[in-house]
Amino acid sequence: MSVAESLLQTVAGFFPGTSKVAEESIAEIEDEIDSRLHRIPTHLNAYGYDAFGFNPDAARRALVMSALLYRYWFRVETHGIDRLPQGRMLLIANHAGQIAIDAAMIATACILEAEPPRIVRGMGEYWLPTVPWINIAMVRTGSVVGTRKNCVALLEADESVIAFPEGVRGMNKLIWERYQLQEFGNGFMRLALQTNTPIVPFAVVGSEEQAPSLGSFAPRARLLSMPAFPLVLTLFPFPVRYHIFFGAPLEFRGNPHGEDEVIVKKADQVKRRIEAMLGEGLRRRQSIFF
Repeated sequence: MSVAESLLQTVAGFFPGTSKVAEESIAEIEDEIDSRLHRIPTHLNAYGYDAFGFNPDAARRALVMSALLYRYWFRVETHGIDRLPQGRMLLIANHAGQIAIDAAMIATACILEAEPPRIVRGMGEYWLPTVPWINIAMVRTGSVVGTRKNCVALLEADESVIAFPEGVRGMNKLIWERYQLQEFGNGFMRLALQTNTPIVPFAVVGSEEQAPSLGSFAPRARLLSMPAFPLVLTLFPFPVRYHIFFGAPLEFRGNPHGEDEVIVKKADQVKRRIEAMLGEGLRRRQSIFF
């Protein structure tokens, strides 16, 4: 039995009312993903890879698992995904968790629900390329190391890039800090100004309860060269319901090399918009799980 088939059985047992899980075959999901990936223009070399290492076959395999998690474990609901602009864009949101499950769900939404479907390029933390297997998987499925050079190259190629300005501060939030936006880095705003890229602010409700953290075990983090080693309540994320709220694109003009004070004011506009969407989403949510 494959990992995907095992997940289907687990989900069906956890949520006995979701009869559709038993009816929809993995083959059907694969066909849907294949159809939508074929609608996305790619520029591949003779070996099937693009200039950044993306490989559609590797992405297709990963998306099967992501789609199962998206539809049956987290039961994601998207709001305003039709607001995504054509061409290049920077997706900016709140962040939670050492493993970027939130980024995977956002990328899956842009494949399965956006029109036209989009590949979302993640900006990985510097330590991820040092992790065996993950380093290759992240590149093959569309992500790159989050350097300025990589991000500029992607945006100038009209790609969709996702970034979490909270960075490690967001990854390491404790359970009582959930949905409290941490300090934003300003690099994303300088990149938007340099490449004339619209910023799409969005809020993810649900992700910050999927694996509650009570602290960080610093010695283990240093041993593994990780930003932190969280002490979480579960080894596998809780089946919380995700709600993803996409805001209207924001466009900024100015000198990308301007004074920090000017850039911070622009970045704060994005942060305040995300805070407002988080507040509204939390008020509308009736339950963590349903």
